[in-house]
Amino acid sequence: MSDNESSIGGFGWFLAGLGLGALVGVLYAPKSGKETREDIVAGALEARDRANQVYNQGVEQVNQFVQQGKQTADEYVDKGKQYYDKGRTQWAEYVDKGKDLIQSQTDAAKAAVEAGKEAFVAKSSATAKPSETTPVA
Repeated sequence: MSDNESSIGGFGWFLAGLGLGALVGVLYAPKSGKETREDIVAGALEARDRANQVYNQGVEQVNQFVQQGKQTADEYVDKGKQYYDKGRTQWAEYVDKGKDLIQSQTDAAKAAVEAGKEAFVAKSSATAKPSETTPVA
């Protein structure tokens, strides 16, 4: 962008020099005062018109850059939303997997405790029955 600005600035100086050269040429030309004044006014009007044209071109360029900036910012915002949604979805999946794992481990632990209770009860009743039937002397 700095190259573009320097070329516009250089062109502006060129126009200023051109205008000054025309003004000096008009002042030294063998014309009447009225003709000289008319030429100066015409040159000033041309310079004003050219300055307005350069200004309008600059405004158009700035508007284009602003539009490009807005589009780029919108693209980044959309990408950010996509990444956020993707991360949130993955997080929810991991939480659900974790809950399922905890539930399966809890069920396995409960089953092991119940199996242990049943084994204890079976072992207790097996050892208690033979001693009851054996007479004590």
